[in-house]
Amino acid sequence: MNTVSYTSSGGIARITIDKPASRNSLSLETLRELQAAFEQAESDAKTRVVILAGNGPAFCAGHDLKEIRTHAQTRDYAKTLFEACAKLMLTITQLSKPVIARVQGIATAAGAQLVATADLAVAADNARFGTPGVNIGLFCSTPMVALSRNLSRKHALEMLLLGDLISAEDALRFGLVNRLVPEAELDAAVDEIAQKIASKSFVAVKTGKRAFYKQLELGLEDAYAYTASVMEDNLKSADACEGICAFIEKRVPVWANEENKK
Repeated sequence: MNTVSYTSSGGIARITIDKPASRNSLSLETLRELQAAFEQAESDAKTRVVILAGNGPAFCAGHDLKEIRTHAQTRDYAKTLFEACAKLMLTITQLSKPVIARVQGIATAAGAQLVATADLAVAADNARFGTPGVNIGLFCSTPMVALSRNLSRKHALEMLLLGDLISAEDALRFGLVNRLVPEAELDAAVDEIAQKIASKSFVAVKTGKRAFYKQLELGLEDAYAYTASVMEDNLKSADACEGICAFIEKRVPVWANEENKK
């Protein structure tokens, strides 16, 4: 039984966790299906941006605790589960296409990790977020990686140590999401952002996303040296030449990869 759906149109791939009865919990099977879906998006030459969503009233409630309880003592189960989770999060970050999380209902534990890992996140104004592992004796250590790289240390630790659900307003204030909209307007808001990104030069977007994450891990001097070399290479691309000419000539640029979006 498939627990993840994949559709693509107009340069936008939509990956949807389709387990509404369990609030889109992440079983090992679901993690593997998500992995395959993101790999499909990466290999699809027409895809420019990816929307990650959850079907039903919740975005994602995190790992499937019933499955964990059943298999916790099974040899290598926990290792396999958390390695699959880590691989998925790295894949999202390393994907050449930006990923937008579309969040409704709750996003907790590994669900909050997905939100923090996505490049952008748009949430319904009644959504709630949390890393409640500490409440059940299982600290959210892997979600901590994404949270600590997106939020201030004190905001990340507040979520991790208290285990409380936070409001959408606090998620926005903490830096976990980019925008809040009424739930009825969520699809339109996410689609607007996705379409805007899809209209840009794929060469520039791909180059920029890769450079953004790499420079974060460098010291200041090394970061400037690295990004200067990135811009030098980017400037040599056909899209950069076209974009500069179009700006000067006051016309809409025609990117070299335009044919792939048809």
